Amino acid sequence: MLIHTASTIESSQELSMIFGIAGIIISLVLLITLAYRGVPVILAAPIASAVCLIFSGAPILASYTEIFMPAMADFVGSFFPVFLVGAVFGVLMTVTGYAESIARSVTGWVGSRSAIAATVITSALMTYGGISLFVVAFVMYPLARELFRVADIPRRLVPGTIALGIFTFTMTALPGSPQVQNIIPGQFFETGAYAGPGIGLLGGALIFGLGLLWLEYRRGSLIKKGEHFESKESEPIIGGSADDGSSHQVQTLAPANRVVPFIPLLTVFVVNFACTLLIFPALDWSYLEEEQFGGITMDSRSGLWAVLVAILVAILVLVALNAKNIRELKIGFTDGVKRSMLPIFSTASEVGYGAVVASVAAFAIVRDSVFNMGAGALWTSIMTTSITAGLTGSSSGGMTIALNALGDDLVAMAAADGTSLEAMHRLTAMAAGGLDTLPHSGAVVTLLIVCGLTHRQAYKDIGMVTLAIPVIVVLGLAGLVSAVGAF
Repeated sequence: MLIHTASTIESSQELSMIFGIAGIIISLVLLITLAYRGVPVILAAPIASAVCLIFSGAPILASYTEIFMPAMADFVGSFFPVFLVGAVFGVLMTVTGYAESIARSVTGWVGSRSAIAATVITSALMTYGGISLFVVAFVMYPLARELFRVADIPRRLVPGTIALGIFTFTMTALPGSPQVQNIIPGQFFETGAYAGPGIGLLGGALIFGLGLLWLEYRRGSLIKKGEHFESKESEPIIGGSADDGSSHQVQTLAPANRVVPFIPLLTVFVVNFACTLLIFPALDWSYLEEEQFGGITMDSRSGLWAVLVAILVAILVLVALNAKNIRELKIGFTDGVKRSMLPIFSTASEVGYGAVVASVAAFAIVRDSVFNMGAGALWTSIMTTSITAGLTGSSSGGMTIALNALGDDLVAMAAADGTSLEAMHRLTAMAAGGLDTLPHSGAVVTLLIVCGLTHRQAYKDIGMVTLAIPVIVVLGLAGLVSAVGAF
């Protein structure tokens, strides 16, 4: 009788685990489907969470209020300042005319015939200069469209060209990037924004070079087929679209000096570098050990604080340079605040979904399976981050989900197998910037809407430069680091 009872209990537990794992898979497919269909992630993530909980048998209401919402709130509490100042900075660069001036200056240096390279470089400068990715997309489209029209380059290449500049090497690879994707690993590995500089520079150069080669190849191929720039396609609404909450189109000013617009971007780089490597290490942070600060360490916050200070100083520089244009600056601040809301809460909602998935019993089996593969800390971190980023369609959301669930274990594993945390920081960030741009990605959908094109018209090139090439580069670098160590 006891044997029969034990067998029944064991079978029931196995069935429960099967349902739980099925629930995780179905909820992920649902999340991808809803996002691809245009349902806002803020709504799609709770729905997918409910499906996961139903299959696992966990309480829905308690899980939503005690697991989903705290995880969402924690992400907002940690990273909202960066999203906010990044969006404000980006809009101020637009309304002052600085962004357009930078684009025209780069075009003058590179040459109008090199419209693709000029667009990538300008987008990269703005992203590495601290402007929010979503804001750069809005800023760059009208400029890129004009460059492509003059050079008679097929318009379908515009999204892929902008994406190469903002969603790849400047977002995750280049050391010191002020984007949140480069900050998140430091919260778990206690590393700075300049972690793994050699790996990042090599990876960034490879992604940039291979991406340009692909886009130039595609340009030649499409032109040979008789395709040229087309102006009859539907035009998007720029400045005042539904996704950022703006209600009007801002008017830009034309700076008289072509050098001045680069000063704010240079400010972000200099201040970020100085805070990370010079100022912060020289200060006394012993008070952080006090209970009111949660016993945090400077190493776990330096990357976030350095970027925050850098962008704030750059905003002050922008205001000082344009003190006479108070009305335009007020518009920039207002629109910047609005444009920061959707990206931060969309990502936070995905983080909440990840917390729910991590809370169900079936997730422990998935987690243990990954760790029992014996792949080592570096490869485990890369694989888990890449998979979660792909499933959620978000680099920052996927990376946060993976590291929230496995961060402590990864650090312990790295200490055991001698893996450099700096190398793990850099390659984990780069891994997040690979599968995150699958077709259901919110960033991809937004970029296509901005450019007035469809997946069928433009996704092939977006996928090549933001997904295929970065994944190949990360795999190659991971193999190199495994062989020769961090650099």
